[in-house]
Amino acid sequence: MNIQLHQKKVFFASDFHLGAPDEKSSKIREDKIIQWLNSIEDEAAAIFLVGDIFDFWFEYEKVVPKGFIRFLGKIAQLRDKNIPICFFTGNHDLWMKNYFTDELGIPVHQNPIELQIENKKFLIGHGDGLGPGDNRYKILKKIFTNSACQWLFKWVHPDLGIKFAQKWSGSSRITNDLKNENEFKGEDEWLWQYCKTIQEHRHFDYYIFGHRHLPLDLPVGKSSRYFNLGEWVNHFTYGEFDGKEFKIKTFQ
Repeated sequence: MNIQLHQKKVFFASDFHLGAPDEKSSKIREDKIIQWLNSIEDEAAAIFLVGDIFDFWFEYEKVVPKGFIRFLGKIAQLRDKNIPICFFTGNHDLWMKNYFTDELGIPVHQNPIELQIENKKFLIGHGDGLGPGDNRYKILKKIFTNSACQWLFKWVHPDLGIKFAQKWSGSSRITNDLKNENEFKGEDEWLWQYCKTIQEHRHFDYYIFGHRHLPLDLPVGKSSRYFNLGEWVNHFTYGEFDGKEFKIKTFQ
């Protein structure tokens, strides 16, 4: 995949967690996200939404979660203007399937992807389950992504399934501060370690991830950088690439 900018920019954001921690605050956040999308649409060559856009998403055969209609309408409008949009699944919305692709022409990626923008090489993904550690989640992810487990879950009535998922989500770090996720972990930043490991074998100019909930800009070797996009509950940060430089910005 190769993107040419033609004097435009590419934008990146992750971890909107729409739906959490409650309907009222989620709608306020949804409005702010739409304001951001409005502000960038005239100069966007492409938009990458890098996982955990929803705090929960499960696609039944004929049913998708209720809500988020203003956000969905906005991205439909952007697609109608032929602005490419790429979705990535995160640990909260890893059950996204073909709804966005079929309805809006938006590809959904379950794993990191490589692409070139102008003459720069990017590795982009949500970041969950990558790098050392986090073994409990890696085991859970294998269960959640198991086709047999998904088949069994789809037979649970959507009202019960979504209620259960919301309760599970209520214990996540987006609704509490038990894990001190806003603290920089130095050399123990596991996504940073992951980027360094990849760089030993293959070169990328930019490593772009979400999941961490902390905006980060860190060197990877001599000529590469790892950026974490932060989140939209507290930081309201996003990435912008103009063909020459990648920056983390805050939407006011």
